[in-house]
Amino acid sequence: MPQTRPSPTTPAQSAAAPTPPRQLTLEERLTLIDAAMTVRLDEAQVAFDVNTAHIPIEPVDLADVITVPVDTGPAPLPDLYPTPVAALLQRAHNRLLAGGWCKDALVDENGFRCMLGSLRAEAGGDRGLEADAAAVLLDAIRREFGDDVDTVPSFNDAWADGRIPTRMVDQAARLADARGL
Repeated sequence: MPQTRPSPTTPAQSAAAPTPPRQLTLEERLTLIDAAMTVRLDEAQVAFDVNTAHIPIEPVDLADVITVPVDTGPAPLPDLYPTPVAALLQRAHNRLLAGGWCKDALVDENGFRCMLGSLRAEAGGDRGLEADAAAVLLDAIRREFGDDVDTVPSFNDAWADGRIPTRMVDQAARLADARGL
């Protein structure tokens, strides 16, 4: 026969519904996940240490690993532009990227160069080529920043970092290539 009364072993139902559990916030969930991951990573580290404790380790001699001369720098990039002024500006741009940019000097004590310093270094003593490249560089600067820019050195020294001056040397290379210089 079916029971019509609650059994003494089952709790009596209350008239009010139980409150659902509170949902965790994103920060609380992330904290719990972080704690769980930390435990798992610690366990994995212990397992790794135990599993690899028997493996003998010999120090690595870098002379066995490095097979090229260390004192040589990277190979120079090939000229992308066939014309001399554009190629010079491109080499000057690469020198600024690789060697560093400075202001208030052609070359500073660290060997970093300004815009004109990189042109002079890459021109290899050809003052005519250097002057042509500087003229195209000034034209590229004035195209973007207006005719208020007096000289390439004043433009170079107006910046706190070399991002814009280096970009302008690259744009000048493209301009010289477009002009066939």
